[in-house]
Amino acid sequence: MHNLFRLLTFTFLLIFKIASLQADEATVIQINEWLKLGPFEQHFPAFHDQNNIYGNPIKLADLLKFSNNEVIDWKPAAGKISGNQKWNKVMADAEAKLKLESDKNGPSVFYLASYIKTNRWIKSELKVSGAHLMQVFIDGILLDTKLGSEKIGAENSKEPGNICKEIILEQGSHLILIRTMNDPENISDWVIEASLQPKDSTLINELTVSSSSDETMTMEKLLDSPVIKNIHISADGNISAMNLSRMLKPTDQSETWLEFRDTESGKIIRELRGAVDISDFQWAPKENLYAYTSAGNEGKNLWIADFTKGDVRLLLKNIKGFLGYQWAPDNSFIIYTVSEEYTDGTKDLNKLLGMEDRWPWWRNRSYLYRVNLQSGQKERLTGGLYSTDLNDISPDGNELIFSVTKPNPSERPYSKNFYYRLNLLTLKADSLFSGNWGGTARYSPDGKKILLLAGPSFFGKLGVNVSSDKIPNEYDTQAFIYDLKSRSVQAISRNFNPEINSAVWHKKDGKIYFIVTEKAYRNLYRYDPGKNQYNKLDLSVEVLDETAISSNSMTAIYNGTNANKPERLYFINLKNNKSKLILYPAETEYRTVRFGKVESWTFKNKDNIEIDGHIYFPPHFDPSKKYPCIVYYYGGTSPVDRGFGGRYPKNYWAANGYIVYVMQPSGATGFGQEFSALHVNDWGKIVADEIIMGVNKFLDAHSYVDRNRVGSIGASFGGFMTMLLQTKTDMFACAVSHAGISSISSYWGEGYWGYLYSGAATANSFPWNRQDIYIDQSPLFNADKITTPLLLLHGKVDTNVPPGESYQLFTALKLLGREVELIEVAGQDHHIMEYNKRKQWSKTIVAWFDKYLKDQPQWWENLYPDN
Repeated sequence: MHNLFRLLTFTFLLIFKIASLQADEATVIQINEWLKLGPFEQHFPAFHDQNNIYGNPIKLADLLKFSNNEVIDWKPAAGKISGNQKWNKVMADAEAKLKLESDKNGPSVFYLASYIKTNRWIKSELKVSGAHLMQVFIDGILLDTKLGSEKIGAENSKEPGNICKEIILEQGSHLILIRTMNDPENISDWVIEASLQPKDSTLINELTVSSSSDETMTMEKLLDSPVIKNIHISADGNISAMNLSRMLKPTDQSETWLEFRDTESGKIIRELRGAVDISDFQWAPKENLYAYTSAGNEGKNLWIADFTKGDVRLLLKNIKGFLGYQWAPDNSFIIYTVSEEYTDGTKDLNKLLGMEDRWPWWRNRSYLYRVNLQSGQKERLTGGLYSTDLNDISPDGNELIFSVTKPNPSERPYSKNFYYRLNLLTLKADSLFSGNWGGTARYSPDGKKILLLAGPSFFGKLGVNVSSDKIPNEYDTQAFIYDLKSRSVQAISRNFNPEINSAVWHKKDGKIYFIVTEKAYRNLYRYDPGKNQYNKLDLSVEVLDETAISSNSMTAIYNGTNANKPERLYFINLKNNKSKLILYPAETEYRTVRFGKVESWTFKNKDNIEIDGHIYFPPHFDPSKKYPCIVYYYGGTSPVDRGFGGRYPKNYWAANGYIVYVMQPSGATGFGQEFSALHVNDWGKIVADEIIMGVNKFLDAHSYVDRNRVGSIGASFGGFMTMLLQTKTDMFACAVSHAGISSISSYWGEGYWGYLYSGAATANSFPWNRQDIYIDQSPLFNADKITTPLLLLHGKVDTNVPPGESYQLFTALKLLGREVELIEVAGQDHHIMEYNKRKQWSKTIVAWFDKYLKDQPQWWENLYPDN
């Protein structure tokens, strides 16, 4: 009987042990599929066996720690060449063990790579075992190092050593990279075994591991990839120059450099990189000369360089307050601007000289100077109480246009622009014209006319195209041609719906090239002044960033993006309008990234006006599934364009499994003046109703969107709209407001530009005469109606929309017992710009949506634990 009991007990324990092992196996992912690179023979340096100053020789572990390859940017793929060897796909054996063999006599190194893919945030444990030395990296960052080796065999009871670490995996693809080195004195098999075990065993099916390098969009991909900062083209159009930049991860520092390329072929000719300090690059209007600035001991230096000869000479040295410059048309001189800092000392009590005097820089003044290229002689051109801004130099070089902005509290926009012609021989200034809502003035190629970009009302009613019951949106920039002889003015864009962003009056063909905002696109138009006719150029981008047109040929370059295509640079022949790709800076970084489709979607509002919009889909979209949705909008004066990336990267949100619906409510520019005028004195009345109507129609039309899992987000004016929407509807499961306005009156009075923006958006309306706007439309005064979980984000030193706008609503909602969180971003203004802060800020947004739209609070709780 006793033996039977012992047998039953043993059987039970055995069954329990087997069941436990099976359960463990069910929660562990063995990594079987690898990419292998190597072996690379390692050599000890000379005198390695002699003690150094610390009394230590160079050992095997030191060879491993000295990484002869920087792996932070590695992206292994089968067949890819690295270090004169090829990555090969290999498989571990049935026990998930991968045996390595080297024909080298001494120590050798192998690299092993595999990719973890996850659809959500997961905390997991990574375990890598092996008897020899190794380092383990995750996404290029060293996780841990094993510096010893263990002798395994019949005479040794040791188990292989291991690296076992907790790792945090966000949505996307993550590279496991192992750098392993054999110990020649250890005859144990060189075997690597690796496994992955999520902390929450129920998430085991959310992880996959393979050798495939395919991936989706991440914030690291967006922020770490090289980008074009500026583009320039030589006078003859043969050489293009471009400033490029990339982050030096994981720091907040960046590297910038300058490349010269053959314009048509894109072939690189010259590169200035490393310790070279080059800023403010400009080609000269004639010949292959260029200028640039560098930092001096007390100010900026201005250099002149001859591209053909390679000569470089210093023209201006240590100019304190140097702001910018422009070449003379004949290369004989340069006009430059210098800012003079106000130095009357800081007082404990200061009397403000006007509304603008709250700006710390307002008492500084900038003036114009001229320097002769041959003699280096300098001459001051302007003075006075107010700053003078250079607009343009005449084609003959005999005069220039400058402007002065003076405070004018008696009428909108509370400042007035005055334009002058300055004779460069006599330095006599003659008044040209003045007005409100002024912009930049440029000479025509013959010097007889001036092209002015300004608000519709700059010349009274001449540029206005709205019905009599509306006030024009002065941010809807128009183009005017002013005849210097007759002083007549022509409003050339009054009936042209796109908003004018910038212009070049080309001397080669006499046409004006306009970059415009047209709905969700930024396009390039050619305008014929003689025919008063606009023609759209067919470009290879949806959102044009910058255009550089050569002054003496029909050649240009431009860069821009598409909704799901990163930035590219193109050459365009302006004779036949044919484009050709010459540079894709981030081609390597995005080669393996998969994007979802982007589609347009519109609806009719209650006034039967079509409201534009577009949809971003997840990369592996399946219409038979139900998806959570993020609704994004601005609602202010400008539309949300279809550009790639940006501060609110819809591609990234979509990659995290969301349908993203972007809407263009009434009041935005780029749709015509009648449409943009709806922004004036509205402050969300029309826009909020349109967003609610549009989202309902969107949900009705798209069955794959789960209407119970919809979130909303906006920033600045869009942040205000997020706050306001939650007072009017409970249709959103959660919401995010960055730098939103909770009280219109406090923003109007306290924000650096509050009263100026209100000059356009709240025309002739003030807290004392329009309580229906300043109180009724302010979310703070309707806070008791908010029941939606709300995330408030704000830069702690935001001068545009002060942080108090979020503090007040946060306080109100806390007192009301509502679900609200406030995240301050230290040291950041209206836009979150610092690399690491921007990365966490962007992930904070997605973590909030994951918490409420996916019922996945773990990421948020990891970022912001309660204790």
